[in-house]
Amino acid sequence: MEIDLLFKIAGVGIIVAILNLILKKTDHDEQVVMLNVAGLVIVLMMLIPALEELFNTVKDVFGQW
Repeated sequence: MEIDLLFKIAGVGIIVAILNLILKKTDHDEQVVMLNVAGLVIVLMMLIPALEELFNTVKDVFGQW
């Protein structure tokens, strides 16, 4: 796994956390939920290529399929 992927995920987490605090202070609870879901979706989209690489490596190691 590349270290830059970890930094990207941490960056998304920090941005979501800061926006979460700002929105909670202004009583926008519905937007907080949507922000958290959007952050989760962004991180999962970033992880898809890494998971594909992991599955291909496991497949090559065990020589199946």
